[in-house]
Amino acid sequence: MSHEAPKKFDRNLIVIGGGSAGLVTAYIAAAVKAKVTLIERGAMGGDCLNTGCVPSKAIIRTAKLLDNARRAQEFGIKSLRADVDFAQVMERVQRVVKAIEPHDSVERYTGLGVEVLQGEARLVTPWSVEVTLHDGKKQTLTARDIVIAAGAEPFVPPIPGLKEHGYLTSDTVWEIREQPKRLVVLGGGPIGSELTQAFARLGSKVTQIEMLPRILPREDVEIAEMVMKRFRAEGIDVRVGTKAKSVVREGDQKYLVVEKDGRDERLPFDQILVAVGRAARLKGYGLQELGVKTGKTVEVNEFLQTNFENIYACGDVAGPYQFTHTASHMAWYCAVNALFGPLLKLRGGKFKVDYSVIPWATFTEPEVARVGLNELEAKEKKIPYELTTFDLEELDRAIADEEAHGVVKVLTVPGKDQILGVTIAGEHAGDIIAEYVLAMRHRIGLNKILGTIHIYPTLAEMNKYAAGNWKKAHAPEGALKFLEKFHAWRRG
Repeated sequence: MSHEAPKKFDRNLIVIGGGSAGLVTAYIAAAVKAKVTLIERGAMGGDCLNTGCVPSKAIIRTAKLLDNARRAQEFGIKSLRADVDFAQVMERVQRVVKAIEPHDSVERYTGLGVEVLQGEARLVTPWSVEVTLHDGKKQTLTARDIVIAAGAEPFVPPIPGLKEHGYLTSDTVWEIREQPKRLVVLGGGPIGSELTQAFARLGSKVTQIEMLPRILPREDVEIAEMVMKRFRAEGIDVRVGTKAKSVVREGDQKYLVVEKDGRDERLPFDQILVAVGRAARLKGYGLQELGVKTGKTVEVNEFLQTNFENIYACGDVAGPYQFTHTASHMAWYCAVNALFGPLLKLRGGKFKVDYSVIPWATFTEPEVARVGLNELEAKEKKIPYELTTFDLEELDRAIADEEAHGVVKVLTVPGKDQILGVTIAGEHAGDIIAEYVLAMRHRIGLNKILGTIHIYPTLAEMNKYAAGNWKKAHAPEGALKFLEKFHAWRRG
């Protein structure tokens, strides 16, 4: 179907979705004085604020406090009692969400110059969007460019009996106020692993089910094993290489039927949490009707354009990374490419999205953070590398904090100090890795990290010591032999 563009447009930009990607896109548009409308059908802030990053980190903080209390004797305290009020824990989670909510509110973005409409959006033509407001009123808007930032939602596998007997997801788990005594978590990825450990520390008996041979399958084998070992030490029943087959009920008791090595087993549970991944939101707002190409995500080119050159997509709905910070990163490219198309021709064209240095973290304990390649990916892609490690058992601050466990793994170009990728497993890994992200982004090598003063005693010193280990392995033997003779000569 062909569509004719209007001769005039109401707006420069329409953004569908008020999560991280949509908010940043709209913010940039308003900052450069474009007329922009943001349409959000649910709560402003999207999944990250309401059901993802913020609530999960809030519950993880409480869970860590409880774990520290249980470890009181390690710190010279005979006993430290902690009584969990689960309902209050979950209310605290909502209090944290409410405290951050104003950062993403309608009022804030209206004040920044963004028109915010709360309702259902539907693409009508490549330049027009119909909005059904919450009060039922409809209006049709036109814009020269449109950005799709509709996000993603939990994927629920078609397990027989699951839907009939009820389940939780990372979207709905925040609504419960009664702690599940026996919780089954389906999924060993970052979301499933974070919530597994948090609920176990709060006092639930947790069984984690993962089909693959290990949890955190995107991480190096020994890193995943480190986390799995910690889980089991904390009393979590981690079942890897295990398939969920069905959910059945006998009387008041629900069971998950699982299969491992060809044998079935029934696991009793009170609640089941499905955390096997997230799927892009592709339905309900006119993509298919208009003919926007989709696969598992909205298909975009290197400029984040869909098959309609004036319709862009960013964030989880477009992938390839489902992180809040990558959604914001992609949003810059969408906003600039859409708003400054004619001017960008003067520089040779639009900006190509850059995924070369993408960091992320899994907030388990030990915390796992990554940027660039790990060994698993380097081997898969047949990229030559040298590996340098530093064991956190040797770090003074980690020893003082009773957190002397974990490792820094640095991959470099053979014979050079150029960083290909870093994995850190240990306390505050997600914070500590920032130095490596900066180094990779601006092509700073390990020699310069080694030559940078790091405060003693801090966890950040792990980066310096890793760089020092690389330097030791690349010591100039010829020069050292000369210096040995030089100093012997000076002694007479």
